Amino acid sequence: MPAMMQLCELLEMESISKGSIIEIGEREKKCVFFLKQGAVKIVNSTNDVTKYVVQKGNIFGELSLYDKDAASEELALALEDSIICYIEADLMQELIEKHKSLKNGLLKIYGLRIRKLETRLQDLLYKDSKARISEFIKAYVEEFGEDKIDSIEAKNLLSHKDIANLTNTSRQTVSNVLSNMRKANEIKYDVKYISFSKIKDEKYNTTNE
Repeated sequence: MPAMMQLCELLEMESISKGSIIEIGEREKKCVFFLKQGAVKIVNSTNDVTKYVVQKGNIFGELSLYDKDAASEELALALEDSIICYIEADLMQELIEKHKSLKNGLLKIYGLRIRKLETRLQDLLYKDSKARISEFIKAYVEEFGEDKIDSIEAKNLLSHKDIANLTNTSRQTVSNVLSNMRKANEIKYDVKYISFSKIKDEKYNTTNE
């Protein structure tokens, strides 16, 4: 694919250690980032609120293409040892104008993120905090996890504060809900992993109280 071949020729690569900050808006030149390995969370730098999580194979910092001021308000934190590739936003814009496939790929990513934001808004309006947290945990494990024989297991990369930010709840509520879910054998989790049994998946179809 000519577009991808040209893109790969222009990408710079960098290894990022777990816990390191990837400055999105503070670099001399604005860049678009591709996550080759690992996971990062995107944080609003003005209030330290987690906005979303990016897994390998996805991009971040793409606001630099459309709204440089908004991009300046974001930073990325490596949740595990990661490898990023990046390209200057101006070069990426030139490639997008030349190759329709790249533009369509970006639109698809935006579409998926908008759907997630719409789901979070609907959850906030119509579901209680317990439902929002339990359904977020299920969605997180399904997106970031791997299939085991009788369960789906993901690395436990998010703090209770992160989950609270992403579900519009409090850290204490997150702690209580996760504790109750573990006691009820709905999930298993420790500092490294979080998982749920495939045969108990229907327990996550939570409704309003």
